[in-house]
Amino acid sequence: MNRSLTKSVVEGVIFAHSEPLSMETLERLLPVVPRSLLEEILQELEEEYNARSRGFTLTQVGGGYQFRTLPEVAPWILSLRSIRPTRLSRAALETLSVVAYNQPITKSRIEQIRGVESSSALKSLLERDLVTAAGKVDGPGRAILYATTPRFLEVFGLKDLSELPPLPEIEVIVDE
Repeated sequence: MNRSLTKSVVEGVIFAHSEPLSMETLERLLPVVPRSLLEEILQELEEEYNARSRGFTLTQVGGGYQFRTLPEVAPWILSLRSIRPTRLSRAALETLSVVAYNQPITKSRIEQIRGVESSSALKSLLERDLVTAAGKVDGPGRAILYATTPRFLEVFGLKDLSELPPLPEIEVIVDE
């Protein structure tokens, strides 16, 4: 398969797939194409779409590649589709932040950090596939551990968790 056809195939399968397409999936689809060539092609496509200044771009999110609408174009697309983006409540955002920065984490630990009961916020995040049950604690009660999902990365436009902004340092003031 020549480079031009390979580039077209990569672009086409990413376009046709609704979820971010991982490098591993691309390697399975194109077993004769070396990973280094796939990486070069993806880099080229990203640069080409960014240089075009069009309504969408190729972006690396959630461990894969996906065509995404530019944020400044979103209001028109949403009005065309008559859809309003779902908003997260303040409680859900707080809970999601606690999970993202402390995962895997139990519900009791989330509530300890937030200082309030978090069942409904956690339920909402589970329903939206932003958080998932990631196992259980080995010990009394076998509490469920929660962690973020690939959907979380996709929704917030992150490649991986290392792209989360750093938490501010807490300064301890000691009166003398």
